[in-house]
Amino acid sequence: MTDFDPKMDLVLERYIAVPPQKVWAAWTVPDILMQWFTPAPWKTVACEIDLRPGGKFRTVMQGPDGESNDGTGCYLEVEPDRKLVWTSALGQGYRPNVPQYGVPTFTCLLELTPKGGGTVYRATAVHGTEADAKIHADMGFADGWGAALDQLVALMSR
Repeated sequence: MTDFDPKMDLVLERYIAVPPQKVWAAWTVPDILMQWFTPAPWKTVACEIDLRPGGKFRTVMQGPDGESNDGTGCYLEVEPDRKLVWTSALGQGYRPNVPQYGVPTFTCLLELTPKGGGTVYRATAVHGTEADAKIHADMGFADGWGAALDQLVALMSR
């Protein structure tokens, strides 16, 4: 991955009291991911995971008024309990995607670093342009991804 660019990349980094193995499961087991991935009051109603480079990562999010967003991406890198890289720019088999719902395409680099009994959780959304990063930030990246992480922690701490 290229170096972090504060003009084009958004990052959420936080220590969480959940071990990397549980965080990994939350990101890679569809039945678990559907319980936390979308900030309430939205919910994830469908999920497909083909956990390998070139494999599909698909979620369907549903809003409180019945609106729905169906997003498909592609895994680029998979290192169990450590790193997960996926992009919305590509679909399964590295086939290019067309941006949907006004959301610019981006690549997510999820890094999980063990610390004590928990994890340093770092999610970086990498964008192709400063304008795309601004759109994503203005859509509520920090609040939305932060709320979803809080839901992951609550779920995996039970």
